[in-house]
Amino acid sequence: MSDVETITAYYAAFNRGDWDAMCAFLAEDVAHDLNQGKRETGRDVFRAFLARMERSYKEQLRDIVVMGGPAGRVAAEYVVEGTYLATDEGLPPAQGQTYTLPGGAFFDLTAGKITRVTNYYNLQDWLAQVGA
Repeated sequence: MSDVETITAYYAAFNRGDWDAMCAFLAEDVAHDLNQGKRETGRDVFRAFLARMERSYKEQLRDIVVMGGPAGRVAAEYVVEGTYLATDEGLPPAQGQTYTLPGGAFFDLTAGKITRVTNYYNLQDWLAQVGA
């Protein structure tokens, strides 16, 4: 499977809500750069992040474009269609607000496993959409 195919399959798993399949694409020591946050390291830490996301958000990605660069480097652009289900720590109260938000991500891969995921979206846009 090429690097682009790996990321395409990773996002297909996301849209199915199949966190185990998503995590199977990750290296054990994956680095996850949170949007406007700190770096977290490790597949188990990433899985805990997904559990938090599942509790607070229901999201689907559309218009996904995956772009390959030099071997081991991939980028993706997409639009998130979401519902804010439960208040996430440090964020405004959730009341079932819906949002549409463009986003992007950058990946490093080694031997077919994702070793870095860096996510970007406009937090101020999201806050405005959920009524902050």
